[in-house]
Amino acid sequence: MITKRILVPGRLRRPPASGWSWTDGRFVREHMDHLSRDAVLLYFFLSAVADVNGLSFYADGTLAARLRISLSSLLQARDQLLAYDLIAHEPPLTQVLSWPKGCQRRGSRQGQGPSSLGDILRRAIASTDPNPQRNSP
Repeated sequence: MITKRILVPGRLRRPPASGWSWTDGRFVREHMDHLSRDAVLLYFFLSAVADVNGLSFYADGTLAARLRISLSSLLQARDQLLAYDLIAHEPPLTQVLSWPKGCQRRGSRQGQGPSSLGDILRRAIASTDPNPQRNSP
C-alpha cells in the first residue's frame, strides 16, 4: 500500500477565486472509456471554463478553434456528452451537469432520459427476427 503524502504543501489545490473548474474523478472511472477523444477534450475544457453553476457560453467556432478540432468533430463530441447526460446545451449556453447515477446513456430521442439495461434488452429482443429460418437458404 502506498502511503500518501503531500508533495508540495504550498501548492494545495483550492477552489479558484472565479469560476469552478473541478472535475470529479468519476468522470475518468465511469465515463471516459465510453467517449471519443474529442468528447473527453470538450468535457475537460467545459469544466475548466464553467462558472460555479457549470455554465459557459463559448460559440461553436470558438470552441472548435480552441480545441483544434473541426466543427463537425465538435458537434459529434457534444452529442456524445449530451447522450451520456453529462452536459446540457441550449445555444448560447452549455452547462456541465451534476453526475448521473452510473454510466447510463440517454435514449435516442431528445429529452427521453436515461435508458435502463432492461429497456435496452427489451428493445433488442423486440427488434430481432421472430422467424430466423426465413433468411436461411
